[in-house]
Amino acid sequence: MARTESSMLPLGTPAPDFTLPNVVTNKQLSARNAAGPKGLLVMFICRHCPFVKHVEKALAQLGRDYDGKGVGIVAISSNDAADYAEDSPESLAEQARQAGFNFPYLYDETQKAARAYSATCTPDFYLFDSGLHLVYRGQFDASRPGNDVPVTGNDLRAALDAVIAGQPVNPDQRPSIGCNIKWKS
Repeated sequence: MARTESSMLPLGTPAPDFTLPNVVTNKQLSARNAAGPKGLLVMFICRHCPFVKHVEKALAQLGRDYDGKGVGIVAISSNDAADYAEDSPESLAEQARQAGFNFPYLYDETQKAARAYSATCTPDFYLFDSGLHLVYRGQFDASRPGNDVPVTGNDLRAALDAVIAGQPVNPDQRPSIGCNIKWKS
């Protein structure tokens, strides 16, 4: 299992816009329309990655726990579905239903969104404040497949709680680690 760290986009970076199809509804959604009044969480995930599978239930729980709290949440898969059929829009829609995701799950076929966010791995997390400036990027928590650390989402949850409360987010942030994004050749 190859381990790739997130690129740690500079804090303060404005949220790159995107317009992508939701794999469940097939409706287009932009970053601006996905954002809530307090901010936006963008998660780069996929179906086949063991790192994503490791936190998948916790991601679904995070979506339920933060629903209606003012931060929009979206997941994006940017993997090349031609080489990774498990990451096709149809398969991602099945993943969303099976996992119980209540947030939009978007497919980035051109991979432009992943490049705009400097996303490098799955999972990769980007939290923006009410002005859509980056305040958190990095890991969900310290749990990884096989390290026996419980999956809590405490790093991302602390950042979300700060954004919702209008407080500064701790700048001491650790990169996410996961599978590399499967770029088209």
